[in-house]
Amino acid sequence: MIYSTDIEAFARKTQVIFLAEDSAENLSDVVMRIAKLAAKPPILTIVTPVAVGTAAALEASLKAAGLKATIVSQPMFLTDGCAVEDFNWPDRLILGSSSNEAVQMLKQIFHPLVMRGVPVIVTNQSTAELVREASTAFVATKISFINEVAALCEKVNADAVNLALALGLDKKIAPRCLQPGAGMGGVFAESDMDSLAELAQSKGVPLKVLGAAREVNHTLADRLVEKIVTVLNSVANKDVGILGLAFKPNTNSVAGSSSIRLAESLVSKGARVRAYDPVAIPDAKVRLNGSIRYCESAYAVAEGVDALVVGTGWPEFRALDFERIKRLLKMPIIVDTKNLLDAGRLRALGFQYVGVGRG
Repeated sequence: MIYSTDIEAFARKTQVIFLAEDSAENLSDVVMRIAKLAAKPPILTIVTPVAVGTAAALEASLKAAGLKATIVSQPMFLTDGCAVEDFNWPDRLILGSSSNEAVQMLKQIFHPLVMRGVPVIVTNQSTAELVREASTAFVATKISFINEVAALCEKVNADAVNLALALGLDKKIAPRCLQPGAGMGGVFAESDMDSLAELAQSKGVPLKVLGAAREVNHTLADRLVEKIVTVLNSVANKDVGILGLAFKPNTNSVAGSSSIRLAESLVSKGARVRAYDPVAIPDAKVRLNGSIRYCESAYAVAEGVDALVVGTGWPEFRALDFERIKRLLKMPIIVDTKNLLDAGRLRALGFQYVGVGRG
């Protein structure tokens, strides 16, 4: 594997080229440029997140220009914070191509994964492109479902954490993405779902489940704000501390973060908000534009606030000295939007602990 920014050298010397930009904005120009420079028709593997129909459109453009290249759609499923692990241990490899030569070449490149037993699915380009968007939509649906059921748990004195555990042990369901309080976020999640929804609308296919799942995901922050308002009676002129701004642990991305939406909503209702995140503060500053105060530690966030909110499930928050936290808080109130902390221990320490889906 060779890495370079010299596209001309790549095009002239390399038979297989992976196109893996974050955006497909310049994809067509790059494909045409490589095809013109290549000594012989290259295999261009599209890893860049693209809409359904992109590969077919690229092939049509190449044909119209009298150029030759084999286009392979290979969607990648990399989780923020776990990209290297996901690359080395993928759940599956998807190869969208009608060229047997290209498929065999890529199987040879990924030989260590193939020999390890990673499933390889060979299909057409449109199916490969649709797999990524459909996977994102399905995960969003699963997350939204457990969040809706968590709301019901609170009304019937049920525990959504134990419910999710029981559901996840069912082989038909599986445990991943069944954590009450989690939201669907990430750099590409919204764009994937937007693209899928637009495609379905253009083809006259109503994706009602996707629409409902997205609505639940978008209103998650509102439900969390209601919890805080209920505990404090009102958040106007109250100080609220938020632990975590990233959309999930182990990433600095705040794209689609329920913590960010929570901070914005609290500020709009008159709260004074301060926050801490191990790595996501620079990105959060761009999004929140000076509307909240940023702190250098969880303890600085807790000092003098009316309520402390766990917004992201960073494991380090479990190890905090909660006796010290209690002394720092104006009132011993913790709203744990990710059910990260030990509720029994905190209540024994004298905290008013509020989780998600815990009746």
